[in-house]
Order: sequence, then C-alpha cells, then structure tokens
Amino acid sequence: MNISWYITLAVALFCTGIIGVLTRRNAIIIFMCIELMLNSVNLLLVAFSKMHAAGPVGVTNPTAVSDAQIFVFFIMVVAAAEVSVGLAIIVMMYRNVHSVDINFLNRLKN
Repeated sequence: MNISWYITLAVALFCTGIIGVLTRRNAIIIFMCIELMLNSVNLLLVAFSKMHAAGPVGVTNPTAVSDAQIFVFFIMVVAAAEVSVGLAIIVMMYRNVHSVDINFLNRLKN
C-alpha cells in the first residue's frame, strides 16, 4: 500500500482533533480529540518506519520497525497516564462546579 494513503488518513485525523480541541467546550471531548491527535502521530510513525524498513532493493531493516513500535508503545503509555490524570482533574472540576464546561475553569482562580 502506498504511503500517501497513510499520510492522508493521519492528516485527516489530526485536523479533526485540532478542530475538536479548538471548537468544543466539553473537557471530555477535548481529551478525546487530543487522543485522536496522538493516535494520528502513532499512525504516521508506524507508516514511516515500515517505509524506511523496506530499504534499497527489498533489503529489510527489522530494527527500524521494532524501534518505531517501541516508540508507539511509549506514546500510548504516556497517553494513558495523561488520560488518567486528566479524568481525575475533570472529576474534581465536576465536583466543585457541577459542569465539565471549560469556561467554568476561570471561576477556580479565586
């Protein structure tokens, strides 16, 4: 499969995530859009490593594929930690303000 399909899909996912972050006010949807952007980066990383592993004249480089998969694994672990901390913050915000609208965060300054 051609690499341009992967790039097109990853760019579409990333742009969808950016639009969601910039236009939505619900904190849970914003976190979902951030995860969508992280997954699009993971898709590009794996696609480029697969393309790079082919090498010249069909010579494969297995370490390039495994290195990219390790980086994707670490990105997924960091994303899971980010979601757990973010959801804890959202739960505490909901307990204080009774809403998950991010515009209410200005009230927490006082």
